[in-house]
Amino acid sequence: MKQEYDFSTAKRGPISSRKGKTCITIMLDDDVIKSVREHAESAGTGYQAIINDLLRQALISE
Repeated sequence: MKQEYDFSTAKRGPISSRKGKTCITIMLDDDVIKSVREHAESAGTGYQAIINDLLRQALISE
């Protein structure tokens, strides 16, 4: 590990960008989150990905 690091050209924000994704905060019912997390765990994926897929399906089926 270096004794000193140069952050003079550093930029604030996330380390990696996620093109096409926006970070938001939403309020969801506890039972909905619990169910989605359980489903995500059994599927081996993240719960936010499951929520995104469900929202996308709901919008497509309109």
